[in-house]
Amino acid sequence: MDVIRCSSDVDELDSLGIYNTVWPQAAVTIEAVHSYRDSALHYVDYLARLNGLPVGSGTGAIFGYRPQRAETLITVLPEHRRSGIGTALLSTITQWSRDLGAHEIEASVLGHDVESLSFARHRGLIEDRRQVSLVLPLSGRSTIPVAPPIGIDIVTWAQRPDLAVGMYEVDVEIHRDIPGFDNIQVEPFQEWMTHNMRRPTDSPEATFIAVDGDIVAGFAKLSLTGPTIAGHSMTGVRRAWRGRGIAGALKAASINWALANGYTELYTSNEERNTPIQRLNARLGYQPRTDRIHLVGPLPG
Repeated sequence: MDVIRCSSDVDELDSLGIYNTVWPQAAVTIEAVHSYRDSALHYVDYLARLNGLPVGSGTGAIFGYRPQRAETLITVLPEHRRSGIGTALLSTITQWSRDLGAHEIEASVLGHDVESLSFARHRGLIEDRRQVSLVLPLSGRSTIPVAPPIGIDIVTWAQRPDLAVGMYEVDVEIHRDIPGFDNIQVEPFQEWMTHNMRRPTDSPEATFIAVDGDIVAGFAKLSLTGPTIAGHSMTGVRRAWRGRGIAGALKAASINWALANGYTELYTSNEERNTPIQRLNARLGYQPRTDRIHLVGPLPG
Protein backbone atom coordinates (compact mmCIF):
# COMPACT_ATOMS: atom_id res chain seq x y z
CA MET A 1 0.00 0.00 0.00
CA ASP A 2 1.32 3.44 -0.96
CA VAL A 3 0.33 6.85 0.40
CA ILE A 4 1.02 9.64 -2.10
CA ARG A 5 0.45 13.36 -2.04
CA CYS A 6 -2.07 14.36 -4.70
CA SER A 7 -0.18 16.15 -7.44
CA SER A 8 -2.61 16.12 -10.36
CA ASP A 9 -6.27 16.68 -11.14
CA VAL A 10 -6.67 12.91 -11.54
CA ASP A 11 -5.27 12.24 -8.05
CA GLU A 12 -7.50 14.92 -6.57
CA LEU A 13 -10.62 13.52 -8.23
CA ASP A 14 -9.70 9.99 -7.10
CA SER A 15 -9.41 11.28 -3.54
CA LEU A 16 -12.76 13.06 -3.71
CA GLY A 17 -14.34 10.05 -5.40
CA ILE A 18 -13.51 7.85 -2.42
CA TYR A 19 -15.22 10.24 -0.03
CA ASN A 20 -18.31 10.65 -2.23
CA THR A 21 -18.54 6.88 -2.75
CA VAL A 22 -18.49 6.17 0.99
CA TRP A 23 -20.75 9.08 1.96
CA PRO A 24 -23.08 9.88 -0.97
CA GLN A 25 -25.53 11.59 1.36
CA ALA A 26 -22.82 14.14 2.21
CA ALA A 27 -21.21 14.32 -1.25
CA VAL A 28 -19.40 17.52 -2.24
CA THR A 29 -18.17 18.99 -5.51
CA ILE A 30 -14.56 19.58 -6.47
CA GLU A 31 -15.37 23.31 -6.38
CA ALA A 32 -16.35 22.95 -2.71
CA VAL A 33 -13.04 21.21 -2.03
CA HIS A 34 -11.18 24.06 -3.73
CA SER A 35 -13.15 26.64 -1.74
CA TYR A 36 -12.13 24.89 1.49
CA ARG A 37 -8.52 24.64 0.29
CA ASP A 38 -8.39 28.32 -0.63
CA SER A 39 -9.63 29.28 2.84
CA ALA A 40 -6.61 27.65 4.48
CA LEU A 41 -3.07 28.77 5.19
CA HIS A 42 -1.86 25.26 4.38
CA TYR A 43 -3.68 22.38 2.71
CA VAL A 44 -2.71 18.87 1.65
CA ASP A 45 -4.53 15.97 0.01
CA TYR A 46 -3.25 12.39 0.25
CA LEU A 47 -4.33 9.28 -1.59
CA ALA A 48 -3.79 5.69 -0.47
CA ARG A 49 -3.39 3.14 -3.26
CA LEU A 50 -3.38 -0.64 -3.06
CA ASN A 51 -2.10 -2.47 -6.12
CA GLY A 52 -2.46 0.80 -7.99
CA LEU A 53 -6.12 1.31 -7.07
CA PRO A 54 -7.32 4.16 -4.80
CA VAL A 55 -8.65 2.80 -1.50
CA GLY A 56 -8.36 5.74 0.92
CA SER A 57 -8.03 9.49 1.07
CA GLY A 58 -7.03 12.05 3.65
CA THR A 59 -6.91 15.84 3.72
CA GLY A 60 -5.22 18.20 6.14
CA ALA A 61 -5.84 21.92 6.53
CA ILE A 62 -4.42 24.58 8.83
CA PHE A 63 -6.29 27.88 9.07
CA GLY A 64 -5.04 31.31 10.01
CA TYR A 65 -7.62 31.69 12.78
CA ARG A 66 -6.30 28.56 14.58
CA PRO A 67 -2.73 27.85 13.34
CA GLN A 68 -1.98 25.41 16.16
CA ARG A 69 -4.59 22.95 14.87
CA ALA A 70 -4.73 20.80 11.74
CA GLU A 71 -8.16 19.73 10.53
CA THR A 72 -8.31 16.33 8.87
CA LEU A 73 -10.83 14.20 7.04
CA ILE A 74 -9.86 10.57 6.43
CA THR A 75 -11.95 8.13 4.40
CA VAL A 76 -11.29 4.47 3.60
CA LEU A 77 -13.44 2.25 1.39
CA PRO A 78 -15.43 -0.12 3.67
CA GLU A 79 -13.91 -3.30 2.22
CA HIS A 80 -10.41 -2.04 3.03
CA ARG A 81 -10.96 -0.88 6.59
CA ARG A 82 -9.11 -2.40 9.55
CA SER A 83 -6.06 -3.04 7.42
CA GLY A 84 -3.92 -0.07 8.50
CA ILE A 85 -4.85 2.32 5.68
CA GLY A 86 -6.53 4.89 7.92
CA THR A 87 -3.63 4.71 10.37
CA ALA A 88 -1.12 5.27 7.55
CA LEU A 89 -3.04 8.30 6.27
CA LEU A 90 -3.34 9.74 9.77
CA SER A 91 0.38 9.21 10.41
CA THR A 92 1.27 11.00 7.18
CA ILE A 93 -1.03 13.95 7.94
CA THR A 94 0.27 14.08 11.51
CA GLN A 95 3.84 14.47 10.29
CA TRP A 96 2.78 17.12 7.77
CA SER A 97 0.99 19.00 10.57
CA ARG A 98 3.93 18.78 12.96
CA ASP A 99 6.31 20.08 10.30
CA LEU A 100 4.11 23.19 10.01
CA GLY A 101 4.10 23.84 13.76
CA ALA A 102 0.67 22.46 14.65
CA HIS A 103 0.27 20.53 17.91
CA GLU A 104 -3.45 19.69 17.79
CA ILE A 105 -5.57 17.76 15.34
CA GLU A 106 -9.29 17.95 14.60
CA ALA A 107 -11.05 15.02 12.98
CA SER A 108 -14.40 15.41 11.25
CA VAL A 109 -16.71 12.37 11.41
CA LEU A 110 -20.31 11.88 10.30
CA GLY A 111 -22.51 11.40 13.34
CA HIS A 112 -23.68 7.88 12.50
CA ASP A 113 -20.23 6.61 11.47
CA VAL A 114 -19.56 4.45 14.53
CA GLU A 115 -16.35 2.96 13.12
CA SER A 116 -14.75 6.32 12.42
CA LEU A 117 -15.82 7.66 15.81
CA SER A 118 -14.14 4.70 17.47
CA PHE A 119 -11.01 5.26 15.33
CA ALA A 120 -10.76 8.90 16.47
CA ARG A 121 -11.53 8.26 20.13
CA HIS A 122 -9.04 5.41 20.27
CA ARG A 123 -6.37 7.97 19.33
CA GLY A 124 -7.23 10.32 22.18
CA LEU A 125 -9.59 12.71 20.42
CA ILE A 126 -12.65 13.99 22.27
CA GLU A 127 -15.81 15.64 20.97
CA ASP A 128 -15.54 19.41 20.61
CA ARG A 129 -18.71 20.34 18.73
CA ARG A 130 -21.42 19.09 16.36
CA GLN A 131 -22.36 20.70 13.08
CA VAL A 132 -25.80 20.10 11.59
CA SER A 133 -25.90 20.14 7.79
CA LEU A 134 -29.07 21.33 6.07
CA VAL A 135 -30.28 21.64 2.51
CA LEU A 136 -32.90 23.84 0.84
CA PRO A 137 -34.27 22.50 -2.48
CA LEU A 138 -35.11 25.44 -4.75
CA SER A 139 -36.98 23.70 -7.57
CA GLY A 140 -40.54 24.99 -7.67
CA ARG A 141 -39.95 27.63 -4.99
CA SER A 142 -41.01 31.24 -5.32
CA THR A 143 -39.01 34.26 -4.26
CA ILE A 144 -39.24 35.43 -0.65
CA PRO A 145 -40.05 39.00 0.40
CA VAL A 146 -36.92 40.80 1.57
CA ALA A 147 -38.18 42.87 4.49
CA PRO A 148 -35.41 44.50 6.52
CA PRO A 149 -36.43 46.72 9.44
CA ILE A 150 -36.91 50.45 8.94
CA GLY A 151 -33.59 52.22 8.46
CA ILE A 152 -31.77 49.14 7.13
CA ASP A 153 -30.91 48.74 3.45
CA ILE A 154 -29.80 45.48 1.81
CA VAL A 155 -27.16 45.99 -0.87
CA THR A 156 -24.67 43.74 -2.61
CA TRP A 157 -20.92 44.03 -2.26
CA ALA A 158 -20.84 44.61 -6.02
CA GLN A 159 -22.94 47.73 -5.46
CA ARG A 160 -20.89 48.87 -2.46
CA PRO A 161 -17.27 47.63 -2.78
CA ASP A 162 -16.28 50.18 -0.12
CA LEU A 163 -17.95 48.10 2.61
CA ALA A 164 -15.28 45.38 2.84
CA VAL A 165 -13.80 46.72 6.10
CA GLY A 166 -17.28 46.89 7.61
CA MET A 167 -17.91 43.25 6.79
CA TYR A 168 -14.57 42.35 8.37
CA GLU A 169 -15.58 44.18 11.56
CA VAL A 170 -18.82 42.19 11.65
CA ASP A 171 -16.92 38.91 11.29
CA VAL A 172 -14.52 39.84 14.09
CA GLU A 173 -17.43 40.56 16.43
CA ILE A 174 -19.75 37.67 15.65
CA HIS A 175 -17.14 34.89 15.92
CA ARG A 176 -17.03 35.45 19.68
CA ASP A 177 -20.67 34.32 19.79
CA ILE A 178 -20.45 31.18 17.62
CA PRO A 179 -20.20 28.03 19.79
CA GLY A 180 -16.97 26.22 19.07
CA PHE A 181 -15.40 29.27 17.43
CA ASP A 182 -15.51 31.71 20.34
CA ASN A 183 -11.80 31.27 21.11
CA ILE A 184 -10.40 31.89 17.64
CA GLN A 185 -8.52 34.93 16.41
CA VAL A 186 -9.81 36.27 13.10
CA GLU A 187 -6.98 36.87 10.64
CA PRO A 188 -5.80 40.40 9.82
CA PHE A 189 -7.89 42.17 7.20
CA GLN A 190 -5.81 41.43 4.08
CA GLU A 191 -5.42 37.74 4.92
CA TRP A 192 -9.12 37.54 5.76
CA MET A 193 -9.95 38.99 2.36
CA THR A 194 -7.72 36.45 0.60
CA HIS A 195 -9.03 33.41 2.48
CA ASN A 196 -12.69 34.34 2.80
CA MET A 197 -13.77 36.86 0.18
CA ARG A 198 -11.63 36.51 -2.94
CA ARG A 199 -11.71 32.80 -3.70
CA PRO A 200 -12.96 31.61 -7.11
CA THR A 201 -16.21 30.49 -5.45
CA ASP A 202 -16.85 33.94 -3.94
CA SER A 203 -18.84 36.61 -5.76
CA PRO A 204 -19.56 40.26 -4.87
CA GLU A 205 -22.94 39.83 -6.58
CA ALA A 206 -23.78 36.97 -4.19
CA THR A 207 -22.61 38.83 -1.07
CA PHE A 208 -25.37 40.77 0.69
CA ILE A 209 -24.81 43.55 3.21
CA ALA A 210 -27.20 45.14 5.71
CA VAL A 211 -26.37 48.82 6.03
CA ASP A 212 -27.58 51.22 8.72
CA GLY A 213 -26.47 54.60 7.44
CA ASP A 214 -22.72 54.18 7.02
CA ILE A 215 -22.48 51.20 9.37
CA VAL A 216 -22.41 47.56 8.25
CA ALA A 217 -24.88 45.86 10.59
CA GLY A 218 -24.49 42.37 9.08
CA PHE A 219 -23.77 40.44 5.94
CA ALA A 220 -24.42 37.12 4.23
CA LYS A 221 -22.37 35.41 1.57
CA LEU A 222 -22.94 32.50 -0.80
CA SER A 223 -20.16 30.16 -1.87
CA LEU A 224 -20.76 29.12 -5.49
CA THR A 225 -19.46 25.56 -5.29
CA GLY A 226 -21.24 24.09 -8.30
CA PRO A 227 -23.14 25.09 -11.41
CA THR A 228 -26.49 24.54 -9.67
CA ILE A 229 -25.51 24.20 -5.99
CA ALA A 230 -24.31 26.91 -3.62
CA GLY A 231 -23.62 27.10 0.09
CA HIS A 232 -24.18 29.72 2.77
CA SER A 233 -20.65 30.40 3.98
CA MET A 234 -21.67 33.21 6.33
CA THR A 235 -24.73 34.90 7.77
CA GLY A 236 -23.94 37.25 10.64
CA VAL A 237 -25.35 40.33 12.38
CA ARG A 238 -23.71 42.60 14.95
CA ARG A 239 -25.03 42.23 18.50
CA ALA A 240 -26.61 45.70 18.66
CA TRP A 241 -28.72 44.98 15.55
CA ARG A 242 -29.89 41.46 16.40
CA GLY A 243 -33.50 40.44 16.97
CA ARG A 244 -34.88 42.82 14.32
CA GLY A 245 -35.15 40.49 11.31
CA ILE A 246 -31.91 41.50 9.58
CA ALA A 247 -30.57 37.94 9.33
CA GLY A 248 -33.85 36.84 7.77
CA ALA A 249 -33.70 39.65 5.19
CA LEU A 250 -30.12 38.76 4.30
CA LYS A 251 -30.99 35.09 3.96
CA ALA A 252 -34.04 35.91 1.82
CA ALA A 253 -31.90 38.06 -0.48
CA SER A 254 -29.45 35.16 -0.84
CA ILE A 255 -32.21 32.69 -1.67
CA ASN A 256 -33.77 35.05 -4.22
CA TRP A 257 -30.41 35.59 -5.93
CA ALA A 258 -29.88 31.81 -6.17
CA LEU A 259 -33.36 31.36 -7.67
CA ALA A 260 -32.78 34.14 -10.20
CA ASN A 261 -29.46 32.62 -11.27
CA GLY A 262 -30.62 29.06 -11.89
CA TYR A 263 -29.49 27.35 -8.70
CA THR A 264 -31.48 24.31 -7.62
CA GLU A 265 -30.13 23.75 -4.11
CA LEU A 266 -28.61 25.68 -1.21
CA TYR A 267 -26.83 24.07 1.70
CA THR A 268 -25.54 25.26 5.04
CA SER A 269 -24.06 23.97 8.27
CA ASN A 270 -24.64 25.27 11.79
CA GLU A 271 -23.28 24.39 15.20
CA GLU A 272 -26.09 22.63 17.04
CA ARG A 273 -25.97 25.11 19.95
CA ASN A 274 -26.50 28.08 17.60
CA THR A 275 -30.23 28.25 18.27
CA PRO A 276 -31.13 31.55 16.51
CA ILE A 277 -29.80 30.51 13.10
CA GLN A 278 -31.28 27.02 13.52
CA ARG A 279 -34.72 28.57 14.07
CA LEU A 280 -34.32 30.88 11.07
CA ASN A 281 -33.30 28.03 8.77
CA ALA A 282 -36.23 25.90 9.92
CA ARG A 283 -38.63 28.76 9.24
CA LEU A 284 -37.24 29.14 5.73
CA GLY A 285 -37.69 25.44 4.99
CA TYR A 286 -34.14 24.07 5.28
CA GLN A 287 -34.14 20.32 5.84
CA PRO A 288 -31.62 18.43 8.02
CA ARG A 289 -29.29 16.25 5.96
CA THR A 290 -26.41 15.00 8.11
CA ASP A 291 -24.67 15.90 11.33
CA ARG A 292 -20.93 15.94 11.71
CA ILE A 293 -18.96 15.48 14.93
CA HIS A 294 -15.67 17.35 15.31
CA LEU A 295 -13.21 15.71 17.69
CA VAL A 296 -10.04 17.40 18.93
CA GLY A 297 -6.88 16.28 20.67
CA PRO A 298 -3.09 16.46 20.62
CA LEU A 299 -1.30 15.20 17.52
CA PRO A 300 -0.88 11.44 17.86
CA GLY A 301 2.63 10.45 18.94
